[in-house]
Amino acid sequence: MNAENPWEEGDAGKRIGVNLRQIRLNQGFSIENLAQKIGVSKLTLIKIERGDANPTLSVIWKIANGLKIPVTALLSIESDVSISRKKDGLKLSSSNDVFIAEPLFPSHGMFELYRGYLQPQGEYSSEPHQSGVMEYVTVMSGRLMMEVDGDTYDLNEYDSIRFKGDRPHKYGNPTSSLTILHFVISYHNL
Repeated sequence: MNAENPWEEGDAGKRIGVNLRQIRLNQGFSIENLAQKIGVSKLTLIKIERGDANPTLSVIWKIANGLKIPVTALLSIESDVSISRKKDGLKLSSSNDVFIAEPLFPSHGMFELYRGYLQPQGEYSSEPHQSGVMEYVTVMSGRLMMEVDGDTYDLNEYDSIRFKGDRPHKYGNPTSSLTILHFVISYHNL
């Protein structure tokens, strides 16, 4: 493992599996109980825990929401100094690769920071998060059509939006260029 980059992509699946197993056991869940609670098959969870699967962003959200933990708790490695470089970052993608989220740093429980990339003409519907979660999204490049609870908000470069993440929400890129986002997910209200 590189001291500058504890997020090496090659070991991400194994790290998620080890952390998932530890957190699941600490919370007293069997694989069967967790699978039923979150709507993910037992076989998928077994593969994830073994490090044999590369879970989609949707599955990772379901696991985190079911365990009531930040997504980055599944990815965590502790370090006193961390640098998040675009070329080295861990990439979590939607099932169709339209949306890619890069966790910037391991979570310390209160918030998570991400870089996001939304492909041209792409849409990504996010799983609603735990009750009390807030999202803060800033458009760094491009344009974003953000839908929250059925209302649509048109955001341009450097515009930001804050909303309750436990509501249905969808990210849309109506342009022919990549949209780059910076977002914070806050767990302060849990």
